[in-house]
Amino acid sequence: MKHGLPNGVHSRAGGRGFTLLELLLAFVVFALSFATVLEILSGSMRNTVRARHYSEAALTAQSVMDQVGVEIPLMAGFSLDGDSGDYAWRIEITEFMPTNELVHSVELAELTGIALLHVELFVSWGEPPREQNRRFSTVRAVLANREIGT
Repeated sequence: MKHGLPNGVHSRAGGRGFTLLELLLAFVVFALSFATVLEILSGSMRNTVRARHYSEAALTAQSVMDQVGVEIPLMAGFSLDGDSGDYAWRIEITEFMPTNELVHSVELAELTGIALLHVELFVSWGEPPREQNRRFSTVRAVLANREIGT
């Protein structure tokens, strides 16, 4: 009866450790795995920063739009530039020009004595060449022949 290793398994002559090739291969696998994890983490950090900027731009836009008709005059032809922290904005108010689908809205507004105004807000942040811009727009109604906030 043989003692020792099962059939087909051979013992290394005096070897109980790993070869240099096995160590190098293990190190390469570890390095590639670590690089992949770092890339995933940096991508998620970039996405978090981008989401924060978009959220703050939307909050800035909401704040400025809330001022239209209160602190910002609601009248056709009006435009104003401003900033809020790291975000610059420009608001433009023009007469509402309907598309084919919205022609009935303008006719209804005229029948009821209401004027429709198109409020467009541009919010930008960052430095070139990575400057970001977003556009927000809405339609506001005022009584015809009367402007609010003047």
